[in-house]
Amino acid sequence: MKFLDQAKIYLRSGNGGAGSVSFRREKYIEYGGPDGGDGGKGGDVIVECVDGLNTLIDYRYQQHFKAETGIHGMGRNRTGAHGGDVVLKVPVGTQIFEEDNETLIADLTELGQRVLLLKGGNGGFGNAHFKSSVNQAPRRANPGLEGEEKWIWLRLKLIADAGLVGLPNAGKSTFLSKVTAAKPKIADYPFTTLHPNLGIVQIDGNSFAMADIPGLIEGAHEGTGLGDRFLGHVERTRVLLHLVDGSGMEDPGEAYKVVRGELEAYGAGLVDKPEIVALSKCDALNEELIAQQSASLEAACGQKPLILSSASGLNVDRALRMIVRAIDKDKQDAANQVPSPEQEGWHP
Repeated sequence: MKFLDQAKIYLRSGNGGAGSVSFRREKYIEYGGPDGGDGGKGGDVIVECVDGLNTLIDYRYQQHFKAETGIHGMGRNRTGAHGGDVVLKVPVGTQIFEEDNETLIADLTELGQRVLLLKGGNGGFGNAHFKSSVNQAPRRANPGLEGEEKWIWLRLKLIADAGLVGLPNAGKSTFLSKVTAAKPKIADYPFTTLHPNLGIVQIDGNSFAMADIPGLIEGAHEGTGLGDRFLGHVERTRVLLHLVDGSGMEDPGEAYKVVRGELEAYGAGLVDKPEIVALSKCDALNEELIAQQSASLEAACGQKPLILSSASGLNVDRALRMIVRAIDKDKQDAANQVPSPEQEGWHP
């Protein structure tokens, strides 16, 4: 199944059914009176978060969704049935934007969350509604109200606790495959990862979700390489694991600065997130080269980097425990920032 994290679709709610002009006609009843029923309400357009989805690929092949029109009213005071609703099923983490792709309508972050996007038109009144003492035989009925229509953008941002960032071929996919059951494509050339991957990590009785995104290169915020659009999938994370390739020809310090510069250019608070820096692929280095590469990286990031090797398992569990501690600390800080009812005070 292909991964699709953005789609533009057209929505239209249903028109209301028209009211009926009808009169009671029965044998031996001279003055039956009006008995036209009301029209039914048009269908709504609803977006719902469901389980079992992790992509918007369904909206790649169908971009137009229209709810049903309400049934017209009929004689004998029969009201028309409501038109059927359209329910768009999306994965958790989907954001809904207006046609300008900037104005946020809703952010669906919980399973079962539902949002009413477009309301169907109300049904028209039948002539029985207009009966009065001075107008006992009305010959008019209202048409149903028209539904609403609009274009929207659906944008998926994965719900993960930890995110992997780094240059292409820094070992992010190898690390993800080592600590989770995810099976991303792994090869020894840049841009092997073309779309984000998500996996669940289990360590010491704790579990958390980890997201791996395509590598960043200098100028990604200007569209170079695969661009920086995939950074949206680590916006919701609580901690970033920054992997720097220690076996490459590039200086680890410069590689670190390139990625940090792209994070800063993207914004969305990514540079303010807790960061764990690791020198990866250290199984291919001797101790002298590890010390040299580690010193260069430490001078650039201001913290002692973790010596890591996904292939041999060196310090993999240690990295996961550091991530768990960072996630717990972020959750605790978030809980402390929520004011208690006593602090908020009483309000009528």
